This record gives sequence, structure tokens and C-alpha cells, in this order.
Amino acid sequence: MYWGQYKMEGKGISQAVIGRLPRYFRYLGELRDEGVERISSQDLSRRMQVTASQIRQDFNNFGGFGQQGYGYNVEYLYEEIGRILGLDQHHHLIIIGAGHLGQALANYMNFEKRGFIMQGIFDIDPKLFGMRVRNLEVEPMELVEQRIRERNIDIAVLTIPKHSAVEVADRLIGCGIKAIWNFAHVDLQVPEGVQVENVHLSDSLMKLSYTISCYEKQKG
Repeated sequence: MYWGQYKMEGKGISQAVIGRLPRYFRYLGELRDEGVERISSQDLSRRMQVTASQIRQDFNNFGGFGQQGYGYNVEYLYEEIGRILGLDQHHHLIIIGAGHLGQALANYMNFEKRGFIMQGIFDIDPKLFGMRVRNLEVEPMELVEQRIRERNIDIAVLTIPKHSAVEVADRLIGCGIKAIWNFAHVDLQVPEGVQVENVHLSDSLMKLSYTISCYEKQKG
């Protein structure tokens, strides 16, 4: 069974489970590269620092994948989770905002290995127009609607200031963008049928700060 079938059947999968799937995929990819053919939930548990029962519960949401006493076929499980995550398809992305973060994301080649193809980078600053970021040339925002149609773009990455993010997001959705990966410091509200992932980098740092603080208090 694949992820699409679960949606059609109306089976609800929790966001917590979905949030763990990329981590399973990453670890299974490492196991595959190491030449590991089979792994038990206990061995995977030790590697990932997740309980074996949690792993089995998560996988049972999608039909299991394993066989008692036999473990999981690493290659098969890696491919199945990839399909559940939609990684058996290519997704065409554009980046809005050609600053340091936008350039760093455009230069990150691992996206292409996962099927995320960068198809354009846009900005409002004329000084950046024509600058090449890897294989992309920074283009003016005036061309974004045209490029979305020409290049069949389905995902937009926002690396722009908070004050312009909502307006730009509405503009992109009006052009048919299906999903937004949002690094602007605002939680975007989007219409039904459009997906958004709000990423706040400072939140991760604050979590680290909390962890450090708790550890220091325990030591004291």
C-alpha cells in the first residue's frame, strides 16, 4: 500500500508519524549504502534511539513492511517509505529571495538526489539580476508567473522578509503553486488544497538554549 491509497481510504495518519518518516528514510539510506540487506526493529531502534515498539507502530500505519522473526528488507523499506513521501516523483521548485539563505538552498545538491529540482530563483533587487547561483540565474519577480507556467512549478521556497511573505504567497498560490516551503518569520495561512511548511530557524536555536539551560541547572 502506498501513501495515496491511505488518503483515498480516509485513514488518518498523525503528523507525528509523518514527521518521523524522513528520519527513517535517511537512516535506511545509510544502511543501504553500507550494504545492509536486512534489519530488525531492535537493531534499527539502537541506531535511531527510538523504541522498537514505536518503529513497529509507525510502520503498521502503512501495512507493516516486516515479517516477525525475519526483520525488514532494507532496500524494500527504503523504497516504500520513499514512495509514501512522494520521492518517486520529481518536484519542480523555485526560490523567492536570492539572499544568503536562498543562495545556500540553491547550492544544496542533495535536493536533486531526492527528486526536488530547482528551476529558478527570483528577487526584487536589480543588483542581483543576472547573478548565477550554481546553474540558476537570478530573475526579477516580474517574471515569476510566466516561469511558473513554463516550468510546471509546484513548490515555492520563500526566503524573504516577513513583511512581504503573505503578499508573495498569495501571488504564488494564484499562479497555481501547490506547496510552499516558508522560511519567512511568519506562519502562513493558506487555502485548502495548498500545503505549507513553516520553518523557523530561530526556534531550533531556542530549543537548544532551553536544553543547555536545563542541563546546566541539573549539574548545579
